[in-house]
Amino acid sequence: MTTYIENNKIDGLDVISALDVTTLEAGLHKFWFRIATDALSQHQHLPVWVFKGSKLGKNIVVTAGVHGDEYNGVLTAQQIARELKGKDIAGCVTIVPTVNLTGMKHHTRDFVSSDPDVSNGNLNRFFPGDATGNDVQRYIYPLWHHLLQPNAELAIDLHTQTSGTVYPLYTFADFRIDDAVQMARLMNPDAILNDPGDPGILETVWNENGIPSITVEVGMGRYTDIELVQRTTRGVMNIFKYHGIIEGDTMAFVPAVEGEKVTSIRAEQGGFILPQAELMQFVEEGQLLAIQYDSFGEEIHQYRAPESGILLSHNVESMRAAGSLVARIIHPYS
Repeated sequence: MTTYIENNKIDGLDVISALDVTTLEAGLHKFWFRIATDALSQHQHLPVWVFKGSKLGKNIVVTAGVHGDEYNGVLTAQQIARELKGKDIAGCVTIVPTVNLTGMKHHTRDFVSSDPDVSNGNLNRFFPGDATGNDVQRYIYPLWHHLLQPNAELAIDLHTQTSGTVYPLYTFADFRIDDAVQMARLMNPDAILNDPGDPGILETVWNENGIPSITVEVGMGRYTDIELVQRTTRGVMNIFKYHGIIEGDTMAFVPAVEGEKVTSIRAEQGGFILPQAELMQFVEEGQLLAIQYDSFGEEIHQYRAPESGILLSHNVESMRAAGSLVARIIHPYS
C-alpha cells in the first residue's frame, strides 16, 4: 500500500515512505518520497511523479539521476512528465527524476557519504541495497523495495556518458530479453549494446526480477544538449505509444548500430587530448583517433584505433588524467 507520513507535507505535497500505484485514483499525483536520513538526522526526499490512467495498461517506471553529474537524463525525465500532462493514460507511468541527491548536490557522478569509513562510490553498483548495510546500501534499499520494484512491469533508466566524455543516443539492452530489445529499438537510438549486465546495476537488477529494462545514454555529463533531450523524450514516448499507454502512431523504425563488444582506449599519461574523429564515424584499425600534448603544447602521444568499428565516445574535456577515457569503439554485428 501507499504509506503516507501523517501530518507531513513539503511545499504542499504529501510525503510518502512507500508507493503502491494500484491504490491511487486515476490522475496526476506528485509526492515527496522519504528515502533516508543524512548525517544531520535530516530526512532526504525524492520527487516522484505518478500518471495513473483510468484504463488498464502497463506500469512503467522511469528513473534518472542515478549518477549525480548526468543532467541530460534528468532533463529528459522532467520533459517526459511535462509531455504526459493532460494526456489520456492507460496503465501507469511513475517518474523519479533525481535519484542520487548527494551526487547531484556535489556535481559528481558518485554517491557522497558523510561516513568516513565509506568511500564515495558509484551508486549504480549497489542495487538492490541492504537495510543493514553501509550508507549507500541503506539509501538504495527503500528506493528499490518501496518505490521502484513494486510499481513496474517495464523500466527505463536515463543516463549520460561520464563528465568529460560524450555519447550519442546510446542504449543498453540484454538481448536475451525480448521486451528489453524491443524498447531499445523503439528509442530509435544511434547505437545499441547487447549487454547482459553487471551485478549491482539498476538495469541488471530490474531484469533479474522479471522486469524488462533498458539503460539510455543521453549525450554528455553536466552540459545540456536540448536536441538530444528532445530526441530521447520522443523515443520514450514512442515506447509508451507502442504499449498503448498513450495514443498515437509509433515512429518509423530507423536501424541502429548494434553490437556486443566495445573497446575502450585510455590515456597513457596525463595531458591535453584533442579528438581527431567524430562520433558514429567508422574508423579503421590504425586510424588516428586523438593527439595528446604536454603542458608546453608539445605532442607527446597519438591514439589509434586498435580495431575497426564505430566511434561511440570520445573526450570533450581536453585535460585528461592517466587512465581516463580517450575514445570508445563499438564493433557492430556483421
